[in-house]
Amino acid sequence: MNILWAFIVGGAICVVGQLLIDLTKLTPARILVVFVVAGCILGGLGWYDRLVDFAGAGATIPLPGFGNLLARGVKKAVDERGLLGVVTGGFTAMAGGVTIAIVFGYLAALVSSPRAKDV
Repeated sequence: MNILWAFIVGGAICVVGQLLIDLTKLTPARILVVFVVAGCILGGLGWYDRLVDFAGAGATIPLPGFGNLLARGVKKAVDERGLLGVVTGGFTAMAGGVTIAIVFGYLAALVSSPRAKDV
């Protein structure tokens, strides 16, 4: 049942993104920013954690989950270090995910033949 809810919630987040692409004049980059900021706000309010508890990876994998991770990192760092945690918390929380993205991006570039896109 957990897999079904993860699929439904993750799919619903993707549907919202597709609707924003189809029905608005927002660029994909702005839509990505909207998702991350929404995840930060909902995470800061403590609401996104309820969705994560319910849907698991369906809520943590999409971009709002990244925003929630940033908010949680900042909250934790502020509790531990005070005002300095506002600056350092997000970086500490996202370091693992960004490192993995860089490593796998590099490995993908090694096994493929990347080239500039002809315009």
